[in-house]
Amino acid sequence: MQDRYFYEPRGGHGLAHDPIASLVGPRPIAWISTVSQDGVLNLAPYSFFGIFNYRPPIVAFASDGLKDSLRNALHQGEFVINTVTSELAAAMNASSTSARRNEFELTGLASAPSRLLRTPRVADSPVALECRVIEGKPLRDLRGAEVGSWLLIGEVVGVSLDRRLVETGSFDWQGTRRVLRAGGPSDYHVVGTENLIRMTRPT
Repeated sequence: MQDRYFYEPRGGHGLAHDPIASLVGPRPIAWISTVSQDGVLNLAPYSFFGIFNYRPPIVAFASDGLKDSLRNALHQGEFVINTVTSELAAAMNASSTSARRNEFELTGLASAPSRLLRTPRVADSPVALECRVIEGKPLRDLRGAEVGSWLLIGEVVGVSLDRRLVETGSFDWQGTRRVLRAGGPSDYHVVGTENLIRMTRPT
């Protein structure tokens, strides 16, 4: 009996649910706030997200289709990434609705002004990254065909931190429990100091 299960994504996985989003994870959630052309606030979570450079800090997230967050960010040239904590998990989940309305009002969340952008941040989120758009483009497969998803790349131009996270003189998550996406329709992980391991990089 073979000890490996192998499949080619183009041919199907043969399982009850597509596992690909669970295999690369858990994934950090970019809880993205944007402002529409007519001034309506938008807030939505994206877990196809990452940071890809130190200086300047460059981030990117992928959107399945041209959704409000992507459309707003492209039009305004800016967006804010808010960190999801365990206290904010229910509100984050509620904001994932596809209903076209102000998710701040929908979830009862307070917004707070950004320092450099018109777009506000989530007031209770301990970390917010103020970003300006570098480029947005449709994703393509090996044959050059568009797959229906978009990639938005931005530069972090401002960082807003809860002061208690830097009270020791360096950044420390302290007891903050962050929520990460685990894949599947409803699975998440919570990461806190109890999950921390430290290893010194060899020289």
